[in-house]
Amino acid sequence: MDKNTLLEFLNKPIIEIIAIANRLRKDNCGDRLHLCSIINARSGLCSGDCAYCAQSAVSKADIPVYPMKSKEEILKHAKRMKEIGAQRFSIVTSGESLGDDELEVVLEALPEIRALGLGTCASLGILDRDRLHLLKEAGLERYHHNIESSPRYYSKIVSTHNFEDRIKTLRLAKEVGLEVCSGVIIGMGEDWQDRVDMAFILSELGVDSVPVNLFIPIEGTPLESVRMITPEDAIRTMGMFRFAMPDKEIRLIAGRELVFAEDELIPFMSGANGMMIGGYLTRGGNLPDRDRKLIEDVLRAWASERMDDGGK
Repeated sequence: MDKNTLLEFLNKPIIEIIAIANRLRKDNCGDRLHLCSIINARSGLCSGDCAYCAQSAVSKADIPVYPMKSKEEILKHAKRMKEIGAQRFSIVTSGESLGDDELEVVLEALPEIRALGLGTCASLGILDRDRLHLLKEAGLERYHHNIESSPRYYSKIVSTHNFEDRIKTLRLAKEVGLEVCSGVIIGMGEDWQDRVDMAFILSELGVDSVPVNLFIPIEGTPLESVRMITPEDAIRTMGMFRFAMPDKEIRLIAGRELVFAEDELIPFMSGANGMMIGGYLTRGGNLPDRDRKLIEDVLRAWASERMDDGGK
């Protein structure tokens, strides 16, 4: 599939995009809804200048700032996320990378997270092959490292590291045998060509899971005045990612509560087959009861479609 094909898909009527994306999701992924959760294990204190991020060095946002959490704190949160329905759990840290002592905390926590019956993920910044191998040996299954935006738009949102740094880390993670989760933030001012480029790159990389974040401007960050993406543009984008990667996990992450408000079911009828529960890095999400109802609504809607298709 080439970029022109993706652009042509985006120009279809929205109803047609929804129908095609939903059919691709059903035919290639079935009716499993993937539920992940995270812990912000080290908050703030980042030297990067990412314009969208409340934890960056250029942010004046009012957020909690703290050093690396202990293994016990991480496991306590993992147990809570398991209780509310998470299937995968990710240890996330701010900053470019980890110190040796911080990495040791993650290495010690991973086998105990697996023992809880949770899939293990981590998002620890730019790592070399040796550290990625250590994580895999300790029980890490999937490494998360977003590309965030397109190569040509990337320099407009961050200057302290480059796009190729991210691609290198993703390739190294795959080389040591880890699954890869890499996604984007939509709505930071990029255009449709940028979004096509993102989908094309992730497809070429062969990532296993694609988290799609809908950008929510945060007061105190350089992008605080950016207008939020519309629900229709978000649906077109989700559908395009499903069209580009028919058999991958396409996860709707941050922003879904505000962009879709009372219509959160819609993106899951438009190609998405995963979401994050239990809150985000510096912002809370839906309360567990609301997400539990959304999960039930999604599964019920998918089952109803299956019955309409004769149980296939």
